[in-house]
Amino acid sequence: MLPRDPSQPHRAASSLELFFDLVFVVAVSAASAQLHHALSHGDFVHGITSYAMLFFAIWWAWMNFTWFATSFDTDDWLYRLTTIIQMGGVLVLAAGVPQAFEGNFTLPVIGYIVMRVAMITQWLRASRAAEGPLRTAAVRYAVGIATVQVLWIAFLLIPSGPLQLIAFVVFALIEIGVPVFAEYRHQTPWHPHHITERYGLFTLIVLGESLLASANAIIKAIDELDDAESLAPLIAISALTLIVTASLWWIYFWPPHHRAITSFRRSLRYGYSHYFVFAAAAAFSAGIEVQLDMLTHESHISPTAASLTVSIPIALFLLGIWWIAIRDNADRIVNAVMPIGVALVLLDAFLPTSIAITALVMVAIVVVLVWRQPTGDEGADAE
Repeated sequence: MLPRDPSQPHRAASSLELFFDLVFVVAVSAASAQLHHALSHGDFVHGITSYAMLFFAIWWAWMNFTWFATSFDTDDWLYRLTTIIQMGGVLVLAAGVPQAFEGNFTLPVIGYIVMRVAMITQWLRASRAAEGPLRTAAVRYAVGIATVQVLWIAFLLIPSGPLQLIAFVVFALIEIGVPVFAEYRHQTPWHPHHITERYGLFTLIVLGESLLASANAIIKAIDELDDAESLAPLIAISALTLIVTASLWWIYFWPPHHRAITSFRRSLRYGYSHYFVFAAAAAFSAGIEVQLDMLTHESHISPTAASLTVSIPIALFLLGIWWIAIRDNADRIVNAVMPIGVALVLLDAFLPTSIAITALVMVAIVVVLVWRQPTGDEGADAE
């Protein structure tokens, strides 16, 4: 398991990586569905907290595999088998999502540990073939990951409540500190185009989940309503959902992402900030479903609260992608339009316009991006 060449031309995601991503569709869908139910019933604090904790496990397991694969993907039988074991862990985690929203994290933790133990074996295998500082980094990864898994087992012994939440935050911070601990002296090689392609593919997964969940909710709502007058708002929301989702896709893929990971520090910023981008994109579908519940009278939360379930995820997505990729590749016009757009999206939640203004703001941002080419992008970075 020798390290891959970080300058390898035409490096693309493998079929195994695409297969690996598919099981995360299940986990993201389960977390988003439970968030929708919690928000629709007005259980905001518990719902958002549970979602944030579960999405951390989903995101971190996916990201760790992705960065390992960009450095050491051998695609031999043992590597494939270990990856499939990780996929099994994802499915166990997904199966435990409903219980986790009720305070029982046993299944998600078991599934997460399965993924992480498989990752430990990958790092130990890489350490056997590596030499010098790279071997030290691989061993540090294995030791760091193993240590944190002991903490997650202890997490199950903590009763549900504020103490459990504090423990989660502490353990999560230790978990995301493992790469810093392992690579602060010598970094593993990463392929900038490959790694950013992988992030782009996962973004497509979470945006696709928004479209799928919203479409299914709209179809269900249409089946329950008979008169055309009641169907009109549902049709409007479906159109607005497509416009907003397409705009999010357009905005995400506007900047040249590979420029955002030119150093270890920038790669950490890029990778860690994507937690908010991914979580927000997946939560967007939950917000749309809450809007539909309001129309079909299945939810009785305030209109402003319902609107915020859509506005906040969109605003977080925009701020996140602006911070990690757009800001350094845009001129002053784009860098002014993005935060103004975020403010208008949040303002829309307090207006009686559903998400119509939000959709117009998103289209306006896209128009500006089409007008303003990324700075320094004159075709040299085209692939």
